[in-house]
Amino acid sequence: MTDSALFRSPELLDRNRSRLLIVDVQEKLLPAIAGGDEIVRRITFLLDAAERFTIPTVVSEQYPQGLGPTIAALGDHPAVSTRFAKTHFSAADGFCEHVGIAPETAPDAHDGRDQVVIAGIESHVCVLQTAMDLLGRGYRVFIAEDAVGSGFRHDHEIAMTRLNASGAAVCTSESAAFEWCAEAGTEPFRSLSRLVRNLRMGAT
Repeated sequence: MTDSALFRSPELLDRNRSRLLIVDVQEKLLPAIAGGDEIVRRITFLLDAAERFTIPTVVSEQYPQGLGPTIAALGDHPAVSTRFAKTHFSAADGFCEHVGIAPETAPDAHDGRDQVVIAGIESHVCVLQTAMDLLGRGYRVFIAEDAVGSGFRHDHEIAMTRLNASGAAVCTSESAAFEWCAEAGTEPFRSLSRLVRNLRMGAT
C-alpha cells in the first residue's frame, strides 16, 4: 500500500472537503476582544495555509455600516474569495448562499466540500450560532479554538464546551493546517513548516 492510499478517518480535515470561514473580525469589534492581536495572528496563519492548500475562504461581516469592514490584514488576504455582509448573528445562510449551496441541499452534493473550519469573533455569539446552524444543515464543523475569541474568557470557554458537546470538533489552527497537509516530504509541507516556524517564533 502506498502512502497516498492510506486510510484517512472522516473525522480528520481533508483539503479537498474543506472551506474556511472567517466570522466578523471587524474594525470596531476587534478592540473589545480578549487576546485580539493573537487571534488575528492565528487567523492570518490559517489564511496563509488556506492559500497554500487551495482552501476556498469566505469572510462574513456583521452590519459593516456600523461596525466597519473586516480588518484589512484579513479581508484583503489573497486567500479570501468571498466577503458578505449580514445582520443575523449566524453567518450560515450567507455562507451557503455565497458558495452556491441551497439550504435544502446536502453540503457534499455541491462540490464535496462538507467541512467548514471556523475562526473569528465572538465565540459565544456569531461563531457559536453560525456553527450550530451549519451543524444543523449537515456540515462537519471545526472550530479553531486559538483563532476565535470573546470579550470575556468565560464566555469563550463556555462556548467551546457547548460547541464540542453539540458535535463541532474543537481544534487548533496548527492541527487544522497539518490535517490539510496530511504528509511530510512535500513542497506543501515545507511551505507549511515555514509558516509554523514563523507562528511559533511570535507566540505569546
